[in-house]
Amino acid sequence: MPNKAVSVTALVLLSATMWAATPMIGRVELVNSSSDKPVKDASNVVVWLSPLGAMTHPADSAPAAAHPRLMQKNKHFEPHLLVVPVGSAVEFPNRDPFFHNVFSLFDGKRFDLGLYEAGTTRNVRFDKPGVSYIFCNIHPEMSAVVVALDTPYYAISNIRGELSIPDVPPGRYVMHVWAEASLPNDLNGSSKEITVTDGDSSLGVIRLSVAANPVTAEHKNKYGKEYDNPIPPSPAYSPQ
Repeated sequence: MPNKAVSVTALVLLSATMWAATPMIGRVELVNSSSDKPVKDASNVVVWLSPLGAMTHPADSAPAAAHPRLMQKNKHFEPHLLVVPVGSAVEFPNRDPFFHNVFSLFDGKRFDLGLYEAGTTRNVRFDKPGVSYIFCNIHPEMSAVVVALDTPYYAISNIRGELSIPDVPPGRYVMHVWAEASLPNDLNGSSKEITVTDGDSSLGVIRLSVAANPVTAEHKNKYGKEYDNPIPPSPAYSPQ
């Protein structure tokens, strides 16, 4: 009589082999939209794969990130780019010795955290997929981006444009690309359907046109007006 333990072990190993996921490797090439010259720094381009139809192995939903954080320090957001799964609650701690007012009025998550002082934190739950451009209503030089995704298959390019999306099972996907300095039409044109098969590990070269200045370079305050001077000094607010 066959050993059941051995049979079960063999079945598990066979299943793991059949459903083996693989990293998908690609490279981003950025070109200046006005000069057609290559852009040396190809970092912070987000590439993600959205599953289509029935897959060889069902994709897990993107797990909520553990305490994702967009810190305000030295009149900057750290990090500038944050990618989170849909449903994540992002912390916005104020580590400056003065007030900030974080807001976003663009596509994605719209919110206004109001004025809050040094040493305090406020949270925002990003409950739908989208790109949110984040600003401070007091300091126009502050900007950041939060990209909320409903897929676990994504990567962010390094300065050389290299990226690797880990653990992608075989199946059909739509590949999406986002870069801060790209126009929406260029981004939409870069989306395409791909099929991942066993042993396939290449996304190829992803070419993208970018403008000289990103979307976040120029913006108005939360009221849709030009920025005024910072609020007057007070015991609780000390401009640097």
